[in-house]
Amino acid sequence: MAMESRRRSSITTIFVILVLMAAAEAMKPCPGTTSGYRRKKKKAAEAMEDMPLDADVFAEPPGRNAPQQEAGNSTVMYGKAMDKLDMAAEGNHTRHKYYNYTSGHIHHCTLVNLEYGVKYYYAMGFGYTVRTFWFTTPPKPGPDVPFRLGLIGQTFDSNATLTHHHSSGAAAAVLFVGDLSYADKHPFHDNTRWDTWGRFSERSVAYQPWIWVAGNHEIDYAPELGETTPFKPFTHRYPTPHLASGSPEPYCNNFHYMEGEPMRVEFERMAVDARVDLVFSGHVHAYERSFRVSNLRYNITDGLCTPVRDRRAPVYVTIGDGGNIEGPADEMTWPQPAYSAFREDSFGHAVLDIKNRTHAYYAWYRNDDGEKVAADAVWFTNRYHMPNHDDSAAAAGNKKRR
Repeated sequence: MAMESRRRSSITTIFVILVLMAAAEAMKPCPGTTSGYRRKKKKAAEAMEDMPLDADVFAEPPGRNAPQQEAGNSTVMYGKAMDKLDMAAEGNHTRHKYYNYTSGHIHHCTLVNLEYGVKYYYAMGFGYTVRTFWFTTPPKPGPDVPFRLGLIGQTFDSNATLTHHHSSGAAAAVLFVGDLSYADKHPFHDNTRWDTWGRFSERSVAYQPWIWVAGNHEIDYAPELGETTPFKPFTHRYPTPHLASGSPEPYCNNFHYMEGEPMRVEFERMAVDARVDLVFSGHVHAYERSFRVSNLRYNITDGLCTPVRDRRAPVYVTIGDGGNIEGPADEMTWPQPAYSAFREDSFGHAVLDIKNRTHAYYAWYRNDDGEKVAADAVWFTNRYHMPNHDDSAAAAGNKKRR
C-alpha cells in the first residue's frame, strides 16, 4: 500500500509539473510581431461597401458573347500562335436559378493535350464577337523546378489587391482562398454580383490558371428564399478538380477561431507526418503567419497541451485579406499567442516562389494607401529534404529587418 501511495503521489507530481510547465509556456513573451500599421481613413467615395455597378472594372466588353453568358457557340480554338489556332475543344453550358435571378448561359470548356511551360492563345465567341486571350501552362513538375504561386483571399480593396498582384510579376497559378462575390451580403443574395465579379476578375483569370476554394460566403444557403442547395452559384460557375484528390465534392470551409478544432485534430497528425511546409487558410479578414508549431497531444477536452515549436510541423498562414465589404478583422487575441510569428489587420496578397527542392521564398504585400508594400517575408526550407534545418533563424533575421 505504501508503494502504491508513493506511485500515485509521483503521478500526481508529474501531472502538476506538466500543468505548471504549460502555464509557464503560455506566459512567455511572444517572440512574434503584431504590426503597428494602421490604414488611413478612406475617402467618402471609397467608404462604400462595394464599388458601384457603373465602375469601369465592371464594364461589359463590346459584343454579344462578351462575357455576358449568351447562348451560342461553346467551341474554343487554341494554339501556340495567335494566327494559328489549330486545336479545338467543344465546351458545354449550364444555367441556374436563384430566387428571383436566372443566370445566363455559363460556358465551360476543357483544353486538352497542353504541353508544359508553353504560351497558348485561345479564342471563343465564333459567329458573334470573337475574343482572344492567352495563358502560359505551368512548368513540368520536378523537385528543382521553380514555381511561383500567387495567393489572394468586389470592393475598392479587392481592386487594389488584384492590381498589386499583377505588379508582383506573372505567377504560374493563383490560389484564391474563398469569399468571391459577396452576393450573400446583398438583399436576396443578389446574384448579379456574381456576374460583376466575373467581369472584375477577368483581367487576371483569363490569362493564368486560378484554383478556387469555397468560403462561407459561397454557401448561399437561404431557406427563407427557398434556396436549400448549398454552393449553387459557386459550383455552376467555378468547377474545381476535386475528383483528382478523391474528394466527392468541391472542398469545404471553416469558420472562426477554435471552430475548426475538430478538423485540426483529424488532420494535423497527417500534416506533420507528411512534413507539410505550408498551410493556407482564408475566412478571417486579416493576415497572420505562425511559427512551425504542432499541438498533437491536445484532444480538445484535456486542455493541458499548448502548441509547441516543432520543426516537423507546417507554418500556418491566414490570408483572407484580399478585400471584403466587412472591413479587416481587428479584434485580435491578446497577448499575442506564442505560436504567432507575424500578424496585421489589413488587406493584401502574397507570393510564394518555390526555388528548388529545398528552398522557397514567401512574401506578403499589404495594400498601403494605393501602394504595394512588402510587410512580411521569409525563406522556407523543406522539411522532407532538410529535416533537421531550423528556418526560424531566417525568420528572426527577417523580423529585425522590418
